[in-house]
Amino acid sequence: MSDVIEIYTDGACRGNPGPGGYGVVLISNDRKKELSGGFRKTTNNRMELLACIEGLKALKKPCRVVLTSDSKYVVNAMVKGWAVKWRSNGWKLSPSKPAKNPDLWERLLKLCEIHDVDFEWVKGHNEHPENERCDALAVAASHKKDLPVDAGFENQALPEDDLFG
Repeated sequence: MSDVIEIYTDGACRGNPGPGGYGVVLISNDRKKELSGGFRKTTNNRMELLACIEGLKALKKPCRVVLTSDSKYVVNAMVKGWAVKWRSNGWKLSPSKPAKNPDLWERLLKLCEIHDVDFEWVKGHNEHPENERCDALAVAASHKKDLPVDAGFENQALPEDDLFG
């Protein structure tokens, strides 16, 4: 692993749940790439997680990464080891309380096994240029027409034995 890749992420949701989007800015030396997307009905936390996932997925080989997010939910869960603990407990916060978004946490944890990722928190809406750009990308994505279904969110309401969702 050579140079450090900087990834900035943000998620947005109009209503919670509601139409949502994510924005990502990747920076490597003098190269910059932007990513965004959205869903018709989702949550802000899902979009924050998906921004991280999409940023890491865009890397073509194992990299050292500094991933900056304004989501304490994401940063604390990764830095403090909560997500790893939830996974080891079968995606439970406690014996009677399931963790939210296990589909996305699983994907993020697998990507963090490929890449050497340091998570950093930045205060949102505080004139940080990359965070502001990610926010603009996420908000714009949440306003697009014909957004796809966030199956991981919308299908959570189905009973486990419902095979025809």
